[in-house]
Amino acid sequence: MKEDYKKEEIEEEIKKEPDAENPYHLLDLKLTPVEKSAAGIHAVMAAFGDLIEEKTLIRGTRALFKMNQVNGFDCPSCAWPDPDDERSVLGEYCENGAKALAEEATTKRVTAKFFEENSVFDLAQLDDYQIGKMGRLTEPMYLPEGGTHYQPISWDQAFKKIGAHFNALESPHEAAFYTSGRTSNEASFVYQLFAKEFGTNNMPDCSNMCHETSGSALRPTIGIGKGTVTLEDFYDTDVIVIIGQNPGTNAPRMMSALSKGKRNGAKIIAVNPLPEAGLMGFQDPQSIKGMIGGGVKLADLYLPVKINGDMALLKAIELLLLEFEKKSPGEVLDRQFIEEKTTGYEVFLQQFENYNLEDLAKEAGVSATDLYEAAKMIAFKKRIIVCWGMGLTQQPNGVDMIREILNILLLKGSIGKPGAGVCPVRGHSNVQGNRTMMIDEKPTNEQLDRLENFYGFKMPREHGYDVVRAIKAIHEEKIKVLFCMGGNFLSATPDTTYTANALRKLNLLVCVSTKLNRGHLIHGKEALILPTYGRSDKDIVNGEIQIVTTENSMGVVQSSKGMLDAVSDHLINETQIVCRMAMATLGEKSVVNWQRYHDSYDAVRDDIEKCIPGFEDYNVRVREKGGFYLPNAARDGKFITKEFGDRAPFTLTEIPENHLNDDEYMMATTRTHDQFNTTIYGLDDRYRGIKNERRVIFMNKKDIDRLGMKAGDKVDLYNYDDNIERIAPLFIIVAYRIPEKNTVTYFPETNVLVSVNNVVKESNMPASKYVKIKIKRHDPEVYKKVDKMLYREAAKYNHY
Repeated sequence: MKEDYKKEEIEEEIKKEPDAENPYHLLDLKLTPVEKSAAGIHAVMAAFGDLIEEKTLIRGTRALFKMNQVNGFDCPSCAWPDPDDERSVLGEYCENGAKALAEEATTKRVTAKFFEENSVFDLAQLDDYQIGKMGRLTEPMYLPEGGTHYQPISWDQAFKKIGAHFNALESPHEAAFYTSGRTSNEASFVYQLFAKEFGTNNMPDCSNMCHETSGSALRPTIGIGKGTVTLEDFYDTDVIVIIGQNPGTNAPRMMSALSKGKRNGAKIIAVNPLPEAGLMGFQDPQSIKGMIGGGVKLADLYLPVKINGDMALLKAIELLLLEFEKKSPGEVLDRQFIEEKTTGYEVFLQQFENYNLEDLAKEAGVSATDLYEAAKMIAFKKRIIVCWGMGLTQQPNGVDMIREILNILLLKGSIGKPGAGVCPVRGHSNVQGNRTMMIDEKPTNEQLDRLENFYGFKMPREHGYDVVRAIKAIHEEKIKVLFCMGGNFLSATPDTTYTANALRKLNLLVCVSTKLNRGHLIHGKEALILPTYGRSDKDIVNGEIQIVTTENSMGVVQSSKGMLDAVSDHLINETQIVCRMAMATLGEKSVVNWQRYHDSYDAVRDDIEKCIPGFEDYNVRVREKGGFYLPNAARDGKFITKEFGDRAPFTLTEIPENHLNDDEYMMATTRTHDQFNTTIYGLDDRYRGIKNERRVIFMNKKDIDRLGMKAGDKVDLYNYDDNIERIAPLFIIVAYRIPEKNTVTYFPETNVLVSVNNVVKESNMPASKYVKIKIKRHDPEVYKKVDKMLYREAAKYNHY
């Protein structure tokens, strides 16, 4: 690739279109002590600090005490379940939930005048934190082809324009419909129904980037792509294994459940490259001891696994369990369960003739002694829960690793009984509900048959594009209109420059949003921003405040009722946005009564009940205290699979070869504690001791020394997958307790290094926790190499 562009040429190119990346500048990094436990008084202060910053202390505080309460509204943040029994009067929310609410309840506004005064290019010069702090969007905005500023547009004109673009397509498959995890069940159902009546299953969604791997692993083996435990199971179990997941940041309320389990005698094993505060200890902010004392120790054993060393670790534990069984026959493995509920056991056993503990320990990066202790903690217990997050699902062999977890549970008979099973910890608050409502690029024939029988039109049967395939299809101009129901598609996806260059080829990009984000600034030839309600807002239809419904990580469907006055009279809810889009696009050709759905959420739920199993008496049961559980055969010990009938198979997997050259390092992306997905709440990562900076790379001290560098040095990060040089410039080295040759950085700043082809086998998710990089001392001339045109030229030569 050409690398001798003149400075003037680069500057001229940059002036033409905004950059897809955060600005390449450093702030003022300050290092603070790494915390040994999560939550406590600091969490309370941080939560209320955000309410003050958003100028919504009274309004926001009033809403906080209704969040996650019966007859209140569901947290717009994570999908951790609410207690089935009594809920805390002090508040059923965590620090990150409070921050999410603060940004919904903010009194700051992004109006038409704001867009008149700020061009798209000027806004793109701000970093993601600054962009997100502008406030709530107040009215629909339109960017015409060749335009420099968004301008106001009426709702009628916006839908007319959307319908015209859809109807101008040569095929319905030239449109794609993206969904974030915040969308309610009602909006999700009508959204997928519109896409199907329009004629396509192109429904990429956020599951394609977080837990598609979990579903891909679980469905063929236990018959359901969800977790099998309830919150009550955490309170009365023997062992909880947390692998590739950080509760303190990703699901802080989970720590209350872990703490309660500990008090009742459970042991906790934490497996992660970083010793996260939320794995080590918990200071309960709802008790005096938690507020001012040292809190509760969580992990009884911490295993500092190497990035992608998890498979070797799991097989080492299995090897040791088999040895324990030889010494104590019938006391370790559940022979009756294996014989009655599983298949493939004898073939599964044969592989262990080729393994030895020392080799597996080396591959895992964990001492044989610690592996022995982990196996011993599990060996003579039956009630075992294994939890995981994206630390597993975003590995290239993530599907296999989850199936290996299942192998352990099948050996122990530790699934389908109280206090035992699998728990994929979902991220966004209704990402599970989206999938239940058939937001899926690969709907089953059974699902389509039910819809077809009820609605009477022929359903599209061809599988659609997931996120990765959609990005490529947009680049190839096979997709010409992208409709985004929430989220920040650009910043959430891999290979940022490649994705941005694809988005610019769209005829139309539509984003349904509550706040401004970078995804609005990297746009198609035309672009629309459609503002909508937040979860905490009153959703008024025909003069009545409506309830919406969501599904949490453990399959509970519950109601959510906003209580804040909307920030503008020009907002409409997501369900009505879909219905009006459908009427503007399909007109009299439609066989669906979209006006009925537009006017009544109860009507939507009545028809969900007839199309999706498990929703009988939907409108009645969802109004009962705490909602209702969806059917979960695996939770009841019944494994209903297409290939294996009523048995769960043992799966044969391989240990990956993770070779790194001398100048290569393995990088995993993660988020800060001041962040939820792509939303940046602040510039601190309190638990890891980082203040006022995001462009950092965590490294082992020995690796820093071998590079001839020191902590605090500035470096540039490179990736060379697909024979393309990707660069993330200007990062600061931070020495940290992390395995050698492993590094961790924050996303979305390093998404640019994640090739669109670096994906998880079977699930096709971006493998953002497994990126090979090179680290070089910062070169001030590096910006010449980051020129967007170079990347665009590389794409022409079919590197993708």
